[in-house]
Amino acid sequence: MITIENIHKYYGDLHVLKGVDLHIEKGEIVSIVGASGAGKTTLLQILGTLDLPEKNKNSKLVINETDIYGLSPKNLAKFRNDHIGFIFQFHQLLPEFTAIENICIPAYIKNTPKVEAEKRAMELLGFLGLKKRAHHKPSALSGGEQQRIAVARALMNNPAVIFADEPSGNLDSESAENLHQLFFKLRDEFGQTFVIVTHNEELADMADRKLTMVDGEIV
Repeated sequence: MITIENIHKYYGDLHVLKGVDLHIEKGEIVSIVGASGAGKTTLLQILGTLDLPEKNKNSKLVINETDIYGLSPKNLAKFRNDHIGFIFQFHQLLPEFTAIENICIPAYIKNTPKVEAEKRAMELLGFLGLKKRAHHKPSALSGGEQQRIAVARALMNNPAVIFADEPSGNLDSESAENLHQLFFKLRDEFGQTFVIVTHNEELADMADRKLTMVDGEIV
């Protein structure tokens, strides 16, 4: 599903990632932990194609059998929208849009017909227990509901892999626990692969595999 080899990243003179190697299987839930500044978010952004590593002949970045290095910027953006979902600490919902409209955004980018997109969105809302909230704007939703809407948006195009950066960091303990259980339910139901950066040890320990980053390396 995901293979990276010899991944380096510099910001100026700062060597953030120092030759990271990693292989993640399809349907696996992997957590990444470590102190602030260890390189976790930078690695997640590279895995999610939001940022690119230093390119050299010994580096490799393959996601869902696609060589990311071989894609043009336009094709990379299309690949990201078709194959990757993102969940962030702050839900990043657009306040002027309703729940269902926020969920449909990735499908609209893909030029999915509105009727088809809304049907898929309602199916996801039903799965997440939020059908009655479809036409509410984010300001009318609780924090846990907003984050579940963000999860539905990440699932909209049925991506192969979902990357989550501190997904429960802005939630109360009960909502966080519900979100953690939801990830495993989604994996079992839809077969998605999850890569989760978190400081929540409970969530990290629930994963199939917990990786620890120290000073730009997986140890």
